[in-house]
Amino acid sequence: MTTHTRNANTTRTPVQKAALAVGAVFLLVGILGFIPGITTDYDTMKFASHESGAELLGIFQISVLHNLVHLAFGVAGIALARTASGARTYLLAGGAVYLVLWLYGLFVGHHSGANFVPLNAADDWLHFFLGIGMIALGALLTRSRTAVDR
Repeated sequence: MTTHTRNANTTRTPVQKAALAVGAVFLLVGILGFIPGITTDYDTMKFASHESGAELLGIFQISVLHNLVHLAFGVAGIALARTASGARTYLLAGGAVYLVLWLYGLFVGHHSGANFVPLNAADDWLHFFLGIGMIALGALLTRSRTAVDR
């Protein structure tokens, strides 16, 4: 009886690799948001409020909820990267979600109670570039395929 081993790196499509990488980065960001020092003003972190003074890398305003969303988004990316269609959906839908978050951040006052995530200007523009980048990856890495995944 022979056994066959499968090398995951050679059997993944480019869109799966991209979704896996994006998911891993979100997972890492979610973890880093809970580490004092990497997160400045850690002791001011709230569960969900514009009053959360904690900032990842001293730049991006975060809260416990914000970190949990990053963790969930990371797990989703890693899980959906198992198939090309799942990876494509993750990148396209996730990119759309980030563009909506960008618009939300632009139109909701940063000191408003509606800014419960919380978001600051750095978060807003990061969300814009993430949204565009994820959609571009999902679209460009699958454009030549007639069937994304069977």
